[in-house]
Amino acid sequence: MAATTDVEARRGAFSSRTVFIFAAIGSAVGLGNIWRFPYVAYEGGGGAFMIPYIVALLVAGLPFLLMDYALGHRFRGSAPLAFARLRRWTEGIGWWQVAICLAIAVYYAAVIAWSIRYTGFSFTQAWGDDPESFLIKDFLQVSDGVSFTVVPGVLVPLVLVWLATIVIMALGVQKGIGATSVVFIPVLLLAFTALVVQAVMLPGAGAGLDALFTPHWAALAEPAVWGAAFGQIFFSLSVGFGIMITYSSYVGRKTDMTGSGLVVGFSNSGFELLAGIGVFAALGFLAQANGVHVTEVVEGGIGLAFIVFPAIISEAPAGALIGVLFFGSLVLAGITSLVSILEVVISAVRDKFDLTRVRATLLVTVPAALISIAFFSTASGLNVLDIVDHFVNQYGILLVAVVSTIAVAWGVRALPTLAAHLNRTGSLHLGRWWYVLVGGVIPVALTYILVQQLIADLRTPYGGFPTWMLAVFGWGIAIATIVFGLLAGRTRWREGTAVDDFDADQDRQEAA
Repeated sequence: MAATTDVEARRGAFSSRTVFIFAAIGSAVGLGNIWRFPYVAYEGGGGAFMIPYIVALLVAGLPFLLMDYALGHRFRGSAPLAFARLRRWTEGIGWWQVAICLAIAVYYAAVIAWSIRYTGFSFTQAWGDDPESFLIKDFLQVSDGVSFTVVPGVLVPLVLVWLATIVIMALGVQKGIGATSVVFIPVLLLAFTALVVQAVMLPGAGAGLDALFTPHWAALAEPAVWGAAFGQIFFSLSVGFGIMITYSSYVGRKTDMTGSGLVVGFSNSGFELLAGIGVFAALGFLAQANGVHVTEVVEGGIGLAFIVFPAIISEAPAGALIGVLFFGSLVLAGITSLVSILEVVISAVRDKFDLTRVRATLLVTVPAALISIAFFSTASGLNVLDIVDHFVNQYGILLVAVVSTIAVAWGVRALPTLAAHLNRTGSLHLGRWWYVLVGGVIPVALTYILVQQLIADLRTPYGGFPTWMLAVFGWGIAIATIVFGLLAGRTRWREGTAVDDFDADQDRQEAA
């Protein structure tokens, strides 16, 4: 047991439950909360969408979050180590999650870099009268196929993002990730609240809020709306791909993890609601300014952030302030999410090879940065990003989540053990209701979403991209993450890691 304890000490830890909660919220609150939730809610029935959304949070999001917490907190390791200690044959699931995180990190940094540039553009309104043309032609210089022509306007901020991220990761769990989250999350909340206040005071804001919150009850009869609610909750909470397993392994053994999960889950949903108010108030203003209905200016994703919002900034009073608050919020939310994604990879490498923090950080982040810069500072960056993001999210994160719940609930039948662990110090008691949700409702709901998306992608090639690009950057990367997981899961652990005998040692430790 001494060897295990020494390893835990070297891995690092959050200094308190509060720091852990800030870090977990920082991971959960990301770009998707700001530009995805408002659009999904609007498309899903407006105010009526809150019903499936809350149901999804309670029956899928929070239960899955607690499963991740239980795995990391009980087995005291990164995703691969936690799964290996659960059962040796499940280790590949953890490495699959590691590969997914690495794939996400290389393109996520690019969106943060764009946000940095657009924060500056907000002062000069560099996009002029046509924000879409500026984004595609002038700023990103998008090519039709794959082009390695470097775009200097993206290269410089992308390099800066990676340099800042490397420093944060090298500083460690508490001094790097924890300290960053404790500063960035309150600043993010203040900045976005200020943005919402500015947005709701704009002429026409009421029309935008009416469009968002007016309930369309007929939408509740559509299975796709419920699938969208489950998908939104799942993606926004950062569950299922190793982040919360890793973060919870850095928390003291006597911490109330179920109570922490409730705080993180409801904080994340609260921020999404705040984002919806701010975004749709601004969309209402844009619609009124152009004499059109809100439905004609509603958009989600990259289009909302880098095309619609610049148009709002150009026409709104105090537009520069709104721009700085909006794009600055994207930067803050993006950085806290990026460091959580990379920590999954760094933690796994440290556990496997017993490397120092700095060496593991450089081993992971330098190649990731080089790949990121090579692909996403070029004229093909936007197209490649679009494809990788879609396929890694749908056939990476969702698929590994289905596999992990089935493995934990049915393959290993570990839910009673995990529930007992959380119940020792938790303020929320987990019982049979939790077993039913994790072992039944979650895999069924996520499988439904997967099947629907697979049917759609097979019927119509995603985004109208060439088949070869979808095969390489889409299906190819999604399959590569699975293959990596299977192969990495078969490698031996270094001596003293306490994989096979960890369960007995953990029971003795908790009993003491």
